[in-house]
Amino acid sequence: MFDHIGFGVTDYAASKAFFLRALLPLGIGVVMEGEYGVGIGPEGKPALWLYQSSVKPAPLHLAFSAQNRQQVDDFHRAAIAAGGKDNGAPGLRPHYHPNYYGAFVIGPDGHNVEAVCHKPQG
Repeated sequence: MFDHIGFGVTDYAASKAFFLRALLPLGIGVVMEGEYGVGIGPEGKPALWLYQSSVKPAPLHLAFSAQNRQQVDDFHRAAIAAGGKDNGAPGLRPHYHPNYYGAFVIGPDGHNVEAVCHKPQG
């Protein structure tokens, strides 16, 4: 449904560093950057835009697709190492569906950032 999403962050450098480090295990990196902000995504397509703002945005829930459960685990470790706060360790969330494997971290502006894999183990 979405082609991309963008939102303001109160500390551009900190948020950029957090998202790049947290999303690296998912194959996501900088696609383009300029005075308009930074476009982050996989394989040359910006899907997430961050730009400096003096207004703190309301917390968002951002869920990123992982190809497998190991990527979810790696995302969680990387996001915590990047300064995120644990908001749900990697694991199954069967109340969503039997193969919903996700992990949640609160980022610099209070956003709930998730990596999720919908595939069965193996």
